[in-house]
Amino acid sequence: MVIVNPARPSGRDVKPTPTGKIIVDFLNRAMPAYIETGLNWVHVRDVAVGHILAAQKGRIGERYILGNSQGNWTMKETFEVLEEITGIRAPTFRVPYRVALGAAYANEALSFFTRREPKAPLAGVRMAKYKMFFDPAKAIRELDLPQTPPRQALADAVEWFRKQGYVKH
Repeated sequence: MVIVNPARPSGRDVKPTPTGKIIVDFLNRAMPAYIETGLNWVHVRDVAVGHILAAQKGRIGERYILGNSQGNWTMKETFEVLEEITGIRAPTFRVPYRVALGAAYANEALSFFTRREPKAPLAGVRMAKYKMFFDPAKAIRELDLPQTPPRQALADAVEWFRKQGYVKH
């Protein structure tokens, strides 16, 4: 068995996933503030190719992080890049973690009664406490994992979400 661990894929995102929701909320100006965390952004095509490469070249019993060597960005950095790509102002107010956690508890309780998905899921806020920075060097070295620039991954995601009608404005 060969195990692959994708970082935070960005590009095409049908559901959208929590990562895609960050971009959709940004595009819809539904993100007035943010929690400072960190993510490793990787193009979804690179992740798809990484799965195939792991099946072809991966060593049995090994794990490979499918990420981007230049993709470890804070949320502030991510929003700055999204602002450059879209012209939409990035949120500047950083919510303290404890405030966000309290709001998430309240939001989860409210969603129980309204049967709507919480705007700030408790699991997401808890994960945001940690910077999820990763080193994909092993996958790059052993699998030849492609390294599309993270900026391109975000630009492709923006374009895709707009074309699919996720953007309300």
